[in-house]
Amino acid sequence: MLDLRSDTVTQPTLGMRRAIAEAAVGDEQKREDPTVSELQRRVAELLGHEAAVFVPTATMANQIALKLHSRPGDVLLAEETSHVLVYEYGGAAAHAGLITHGLTGVGGRIAPGQIRDAATPSTKIADQRATVLSLENTHNNAGGRVWPLHELEDVVATARELELAVHLDGARLLNAAVALGVGPATFASRFDTVTLCLSKGLGCPLGALLAGSEDLIERAWREKHLFGGAMRQAGIVAAAGVYALDHNVDRLADDHARARRLAETLADAGMAIDLDRVETNFVQVDLAPLGLDRAAALSALRDVGVGLSATILPTVIRAVTHLEITDEDIERAAELIPRALGIDARVATG
Repeated sequence: MLDLRSDTVTQPTLGMRRAIAEAAVGDEQKREDPTVSELQRRVAELLGHEAAVFVPTATMANQIALKLHSRPGDVLLAEETSHVLVYEYGGAAAHAGLITHGLTGVGGRIAPGQIRDAATPSTKIADQRATVLSLENTHNNAGGRVWPLHELEDVVATARELELAVHLDGARLLNAAVALGVGPATFASRFDTVTLCLSKGLGCPLGALLAGSEDLIERAWREKHLFGGAMRQAGIVAAAGVYALDHNVDRLADDHARARRLAETLADAGMAIDLDRVETNFVQVDLAPLGLDRAAALSALRDVGVGLSATILPTVIRAVTHLEITDEDIERAAELIPRALGIDARVATG
């Protein structure tokens, strides 16, 4: 199977497996695991923050952050299709007691005026107050779109003016940094807290980190225990993260280039792809102009050995490149996808 469903499907490389096997370990819950400590230090430095805490998943990191920034009954502002609102199963309400207010975005991005209007409503109901803004970069449901720095600066400045805490769901933040050719701290240092996931483009089997000030991360340790995230000899998985930082960051540019090549070839073959939206490692294909049923299309693709996945949009499917996808795989996908969907590829992939 040529698996383009997500960048979460990868297997650890031999080098990563070796690092896992040879990791120095200790009791992580007692903060005695040297490999976990190294990973936390390196990620905090990478993101321009004082400290970081290692947790099993990016969802846990996001949920901890939201609790740190709020009290039950407060309002969370986020783009309406963001991960914290769509894929975290109401965690903001269940864990932090937050009221969620989704804002309609363009390419996953929201504007300062929207934040101002939502945070300062003309009529307050039961004195509800917005206390935290969560942004996502890159944005999953927008197809891996990247926040332009000037837009991000304006939005964060507005949030600061309104005395909102700002959290960055940066599960794929390194994709954004590589796409713009800037250091991750250029984005991350502007926020109170930042989530970074290890199990997507970085190719780790699991893990994420939450970065912030020393005071916030000290509080995050308590929330981590409450969520059941404290571990023992966690260095065996933290070692994968250290390895990924050394070997799998710069190569994200290869994923982006391959996604671009696949998108251009499929568009030339007559498929509905907005090339302006292909900014990182996601390619979204709209089946509506072809009159194809999404479930049937995905089934036909599986039959020829290509795995794509559905998106939040009812007629859109996606391909996501990752470290196991080669140039040859892109050529093969560009040939098989149109064939499976009944479209003749009119342009050579070479």
